[in-house]
Amino acid sequence: MKAILLKQPGGPEQLVLGEYEKPLPKPYELLVRVQATALNRADTLQRQGKYPPPKGESPLLGLEVAGEVVEAGFNCTHFQKGDKVFGLLPGGGYAEYAVIHEEMAMAIPEGLSMEAAAAIPEVFLTAFQALVWLGKLQAGERLLVHAGASGVGTAAIQLARALEAEVLVTASERKLQACLDLGAHKAINYKEVPFEDEVLAYTNSEGVDVLVDFIAGPYFKQNIECLRLDGRLVLLATMGGGKVEDFDLRRILAKRLQVMGSTLRSRTRDYQIKLTQEMSAFVLPHFQSGTIKPVVDSVFDWQEVAEAHRYMEANKNIGKIVLRVS
Repeated sequence: MKAILLKQPGGPEQLVLGEYEKPLPKPYELLVRVQATALNRADTLQRQGKYPPPKGESPLLGLEVAGEVVEAGFNCTHFQKGDKVFGLLPGGGYAEYAVIHEEMAMAIPEGLSMEAAAAIPEVFLTAFQALVWLGKLQAGERLLVHAGASGVGTAAIQLARALEAEVLVTASERKLQACLDLGAHKAINYKEVPFEDEVLAYTNSEGVDVLVDFIAGPYFKQNIECLRLDGRLVLLATMGGGKVEDFDLRRILAKRLQVMGSTLRSRTRDYQIKLTQEMSAFVLPHFQSGTIKPVVDSVFDWQEVAEAHRYMEANKNIGKIVLRVS
């Protein structure tokens, strides 16, 4: 089969279209003819040699797919040949064919394109995990999401609104309106002012209940100040660096804060299956009704994968970057 191969760790130019062995489905797996996949920051890190796939999983890039089932393992009972599905993978999405555990696959809602479906799994599962499982966001609470126009950010805004929470985000100037259009109540240009000042001013110095952050080190002190009593900080990445200097840990004690970090790719399959089932039960009806939507910034032909990676690393996208597999 055709697949995007990594010649050696490095820049986007190391990604080339080539031949790779077609996977075979195990008893509980589906073999899917991939029609679309999507980019994630994890793909760019794996390309650089900084984020290897879990042991025993495909070395190919790609953490999510949408396509058609061409073969079902003999223990599969939910899907059959011809069904259109999408879902999260541990790797292998940048290919003509991919295998996915049946319990990780979701039926594509009617009216949703393959490109739109491919833009859902990673970001909505990550956002659902951060808001519901970890942050325990409740109706009436306040949420602050950094990188509000990112894939996870756009998912988190919509999920939080569906949970009846108040949503604040940070983003660059040209992305603020997109966040407001998705339902954010307050959008802060983090390049213009300290976001801590804007958050505290907007909330009458009360702060937020849950904060989802991808930046880490440079934002940590401000994050702590933005949280109210019993607030929860969920760290999903360290894009700004992992070290914090000269911080007084007593601020965490005084506010009774919870600080937690999480990744999704390294979780057990049972964890991912349960998360998929809970997220899909909550979100799929919203996709069908149109009250929540995947946000697709752009669609590249998969032969333009290097250009797509450059586009992501330039932080140009609002929402997801999708690869159409031809």
